[in-house]
Amino acid sequence: MAKEQKNEVMEKVVALCKRRGFIYPSFEIYGGFAGFYDYGPYGLALKNNITNVWWKQFVTDREDVYGIDSALVTKKEVLQASGHARGFADMLSECEKCKRRFRVDHLTDTKKCPECGGKLGEARQFYMMLETHIGAAEDEASLAYLRPETAQGIFTNFKNIVDSFHPKLPFGIAQIGKAFRNEIAPRDFLFRVRELEQMEVEYFVKPDAWKEAFDLWKGEMKRFVSKIGIDVAKVSELEIPEADRAHYSKRTIDFEFEFPFGKKELYGLAYRTNYDLTNHATASGVDMSYMDEETKEKIIPHVIEPSLGVGRSLLAVLLSAYTEDEMNGEVRTYLKFKPSVAPVKVAVFPLLKNKPELVTKAREVYGTLKKEFGAVMFDDNGNIGKRYRRQDEIGTPFCVTVDFDTIEKDQSVTVRDRDSGKQERVAIAELQSFLKAKLA
Repeated sequence: MAKEQKNEVMEKVVALCKRRGFIYPSFEIYGGFAGFYDYGPYGLALKNNITNVWWKQFVTDREDVYGIDSALVTKKEVLQASGHARGFADMLSECEKCKRRFRVDHLTDTKKCPECGGKLGEARQFYMMLETHIGAAEDEASLAYLRPETAQGIFTNFKNIVDSFHPKLPFGIAQIGKAFRNEIAPRDFLFRVRELEQMEVEYFVKPDAWKEAFDLWKGEMKRFVSKIGIDVAKVSELEIPEADRAHYSKRTIDFEFEFPFGKKELYGLAYRTNYDLTNHATASGVDMSYMDEETKEKIIPHVIEPSLGVGRSLLAVLLSAYTEDEMNGEVRTYLKFKPSVAPVKVAVFPLLKNKPELVTKAREVYGTLKKEFGAVMFDDNGNIGKRYRRQDEIGTPFCVTVDFDTIEKDQSVTVRDRDSGKQERVAIAELQSFLKAKLA
């Protein structure tokens, strides 16, 4: 696909997200705020569906993973021990002409501004953590940070989980939560932002068992990609060389996705060794070792970390689902979501909104389906064709229409399939079981 076409697809997806209530620029009435976005009703539903699939697969379906929710504001000592306070930085270069700033690793020419052609200044370090102060005074003693990753809240709770639950190795601690990074140049919609959400597991293993655990979580991540409807043909693995790995990593694989703006990191899988627990034990003076009941030896467990971004997941799902075809002689746009993540599972219509008998029956059908499936919408706005197009654009898998035959003949309704446009009559008495099978 040509670059112009790819950019056009991205623009269409961004426009659809705003028009249909998925994603809005934060504080738009004040001119926006670069790197921040708000989730509208459908975007929130899509996001929650994605995180619910992740939580079920990575936590509740397993016996060896414990969920937590740690604080967003982090003591500076924690990030000093983890290495973030000195190492969480990018090289920045500023254009002497237009004053725009760029990450050096994103430049093809480190001397020339990609925007205006002006001269770029000398590269310098730019620290990416967002600072805050706790308490009445704003001094060094009160300095704290908005966490740059969710992992450190897991590591500082390692001993609590061991003491409370006495888990056997291997075991994991998981959480979904916000992280904050003062990106030099946020861009590409949800891809590079300053406030993000992560789905992470820190999986603790014996030192000689890390390779087996690494392969296990690589398989789980692949399964998740397929489950939420990301186009697997656009996903590839990249082994990160030592020079490019994070300071804590001995091995890292990136799962990359072919975004319209290029092949970029979607997820990361890292072998963090025992770096974090060892450093926190040294810095805090608290014993972070684990008693191996088999050998009766104390060890510092090693860690495998599958790290998945919520926003990047959602963007990859949207781009994978975005489809244009022709139906009834017209170009149609629809989101081909998997039912498991679709914000609305079923929409119910009366054929005509000015016929009370149809509206009453449609409301009755809607109420029954709402109790069963939850994410069900009642829609009587506009003609039936416009309703279908609206539901297609938000990715609703099935539309149910109550018409005159429903009332006067057979107590059946028309069920329309989003992808094919095919319609079939289904008895109201069988409607729940019919949809349950289709939505599974």
